[in-house]
Amino acid sequence: MAHYYPELAERVARQADELPELYGDFDFDTTPERFTTDPDVESALPRRLGDRSKYLNDPRLMELVHTSTFLADVPADRVAALSAQYPVSELVSLVRRVCRSGAENVPDAPPEIGELIAVMQEKPDWIDFDLIDDGAAYSRLYAALVSPFMTRGAFLATFTNSYAALPMTITGALSGTRAAHRVNETTAYFAVTALPGGLRRFGPGFEATVMVRLMHSMVRFNALQRTGHGNSRKRTWDTRIYGLPVPQIDQFPAGMIGPYQKADKAVRANRELPYDERAMVEFHRYRGFLLGLPEELLPGSAQEIVDLFNARAATLRHGYDDDCRKLVSSTMDAYLRPSESPFDRVADAVEKSYSKLAFAAAFCEGNLRKAADMGVDLSIADLARAAATAPWLTGRFAAVRIAGKLPVLQNLADQYLTELVRRRLDDYGIPEYTTDSREYAH
Repeated sequence: MAHYYPELAERVARQADELPELYGDFDFDTTPERFTTDPDVESALPRRLGDRSKYLNDPRLMELVHTSTFLADVPADRVAALSAQYPVSELVSLVRRVCRSGAENVPDAPPEIGELIAVMQEKPDWIDFDLIDDGAAYSRLYAALVSPFMTRGAFLATFTNSYAALPMTITGALSGTRAAHRVNETTAYFAVTALPGGLRRFGPGFEATVMVRLMHSMVRFNALQRTGHGNSRKRTWDTRIYGLPVPQIDQFPAGMIGPYQKADKAVRANRELPYDERAMVEFHRYRGFLLGLPEELLPGSAQEIVDLFNARAATLRHGYDDDCRKLVSSTMDAYLRPSESPFDRVADAVEKSYSKLAFAAAFCEGNLRKAADMGVDLSIADLARAAATAPWLTGRFAAVRIAGKLPVLQNLADQYLTELVRRRLDDYGIPEYTTDSREYAH
């Protein structure tokens, strides 16, 4: 029985009735192996964060994480289910047309697409929309000057746990050359949503959000579908072990990693978030809402963000297998630059060095041998590249940050960041935000 989040529990329970072809026979009463509150079982919570019992003994947090482990995205799942009737390329084209022209101007589009966008156009009263533009401006600073050197490292976070990484494993989306495409696609998404007005109804970030949301649902839909023929029919996904594919609780860390980093520093320093960071949090919360996350998974205070982030890790069973190692290695080895010019090759090497350092710090507590065991080898050259470029990168960030706080330079600084983000988007290429079930592994 749900004591703290009855509405969320009811939303989970309704999924079988709202989309019976996908969830009618899904067992929402059996806790999957991935979720554990056994204090003797190793979890995904880093040891540097201390004893996980503080989270395991919090019934409110445990109920929230457990319930949202079963939470899907029915409005987007309904659109994904249309792939049984439409070729994926045609379905994607219809979604893009509705995004750009409105459902009323695309009469051949199925109603499920317009219904998804209508849900996204709602304005929840738990978000302070007066902060969104300032939050986007603050996020542009990072999208322009920090993300190009950090996104690969943050992207790897999904692959450090075999339970959370399985969707990427079965899709094959991060093997070989496709790894570079997916990393650039992710970086492009966070960049385009930070553009001025990017998340408004007909902004480029809104359409990108629709496509990302649909892509997640397509992975979920295809993972739960039966494959094969006759007696060979079987699921590609063992729900008893992995639970629901791409549950909303796994969307929370990706969408709120930036706020978590700021919130963690604020909690450790026993201080409140300053205005620009509060605005950034609100921007991320709104983007999370557009991606389908409920209010319960988009906390607004620093302490709540840290607690939920760590509680999820404390209940996610530890697992790191060869598939995780392959995902990490292929992502780290991917070449992300648009050309083979000397400048692009140097830029790629510098970015890889920072990503390796970020990975070792975040997931290996600085232990380089452990990083190597997980598929990330740091060399003397990596350390030298980071040391040589750090003064320029940090100096530029500080200069633009200061200029952005001066009234006389504020607009000029933002114009510079906006133009830089647009140039980054040219480098990343045109995102497709699609997934092909024919390439899924069983």
